[in-house]
Amino acid sequence: MEKKQKIVVIGAGPVGSLAALYAASRGNDVEIYELRGDLRDPSTTPLNFTKSINLALSERGLNAMRHAGQPKLIDHVKAATIPMRGRMIHGKKPNGQLYEEAQDYDIHGRAILAIDRGGLNKRLLDILEEMPNVTFFFNHKLTGADFNKNKAWFEVKDGTSSGEKGQRAREIEIDFDFMIGADGAHSAVRYHLMKYTRMDYEQQYIDTLWCEFQIQPKENPEDDSLMSKFQISPNHLHIWPGKKFMFIAIPSDDGTFTCTLFAPAEFYTFLESDPSGTHIPDFFDTYFPGVTDLILPAQLISSFHSNPHLPLISIKCKPYHYSSSAVIVGDAAHAMVPFYGQGMNAGLEDVRILFDILDKHARMDEEIVDHDPASARERALDEYSRVRVQDAHAINDLALQNYVEMRASVLSLSYRFRKWLEEQLSVWLPGLGWQTKYSRVSFGNERYSEVVRKSEHQGRVLMRALTGLLFGALGGPLVAAGVVMAVRYRRAVDVGLRAAMGNVDSMVEYMTMNR
Repeated sequence: MEKKQKIVVIGAGPVGSLAALYAASRGNDVEIYELRGDLRDPSTTPLNFTKSINLALSERGLNAMRHAGQPKLIDHVKAATIPMRGRMIHGKKPNGQLYEEAQDYDIHGRAILAIDRGGLNKRLLDILEEMPNVTFFFNHKLTGADFNKNKAWFEVKDGTSSGEKGQRAREIEIDFDFMIGADGAHSAVRYHLMKYTRMDYEQQYIDTLWCEFQIQPKENPEDDSLMSKFQISPNHLHIWPGKKFMFIAIPSDDGTFTCTLFAPAEFYTFLESDPSGTHIPDFFDTYFPGVTDLILPAQLISSFHSNPHLPLISIKCKPYHYSSSAVIVGDAAHAMVPFYGQGMNAGLEDVRILFDILDKHARMDEEIVDHDPASARERALDEYSRVRVQDAHAINDLALQNYVEMRASVLSLSYRFRKWLEEQLSVWLPGLGWQTKYSRVSFGNERYSEVVRKSEHQGRVLMRALTGLLFGALGGPLVAAGVVMAVRYRRAVDVGLRAAMGNVDSMVEYMTMNR
């Protein structure tokens, strides 16, 4: 009988918890080490760099949970979610009237699910705690690792080691067969892995900070149902686009909305320059019309000054493993900006793909007498890095591109026309396999790199078809006249949009006038 493997998971967030669940369901002894205290304990304070915008759970994440060997997991998780069927774009017309415009994600009515990170984490940890081959070690900080000898060292923060000045924290040493690093963008596992493998590493902070706000439930709801508690539609991701910045709101299952202001650092500097905070409600009234009807000005000011203003980081690296000893997944391998809602979903998908490949190579060695599990695992990890890196890099790039879409392109006629056309083709000519890029990413399980390839191909086909149709059916002179009219019309639309939404020039003027 094959000897049990000791799998050590670093990080007890959603991705680390799912990795532990996959490993434990295969009969391994699993130990989970977490820098913080028990994440289910309300007194556990998140570190600044681990604070998280409300999560969007989509098909990739659900599919990873579906294959975790826990039949009740999906229903358990879905019970705490709210379906979001599309975006709700907020703005102001030239006559001063506020408007909302719904943009469904998918013509077939599919939705992504809003979920609180803490709620999801609690459900995964509760399931793990019931498994006899899983052990938790909270308040354990990874300080060293030897991936040749498969040893690791941790500082322990507990009642026996105060960590006060002049006192050294207690340190422990452990052995392991395989380590999975799921400890986030500032990964300690990745740091130590770099000492053993020639890892290419790229880190980028984009010129955008984010700060969290909250829309409270209605004070006097019509009835006791959850839906009646929300001030605005709970089935949409709400966006106030501002070209270079934006404000979003995502529903929570207590009737609130978790809101986020994304803006370049210079705008934060301007808003911070007035200690009284009087610029803040004026800023929101100018660029995010209607928000001050949902969040009182005093609450806006208080949240802006009390909540941290955090950066957004994008990380790419390769390979993700060393020998048969260790691998990194989730943000530890490919931290991305949150604008495609795929950070957690990609991390959960990492786990499914990793264990699919591990299982494949383990089966290949089953016929070999006295086979070495480490040998099969080394081949599997080599394949995992080779396969997953290109997909992780692809979604990383898509997330950066989608920031432009959310804060600006949602107002563009060309964006809306292509979305409409691709959706019509998917309905009326399903044999073509035509889908929008967003639908492929959020409602399917195709490789991210394949999504990019197919989307770019669709764009080229559409451009050739439209050009051929115009020139073939209408003739050159008529097309030329049409182009002139289109340009003039587009200019008129752009003028209207600038009047409605404001632009960077007016923002600079506004900042200058209010200094």
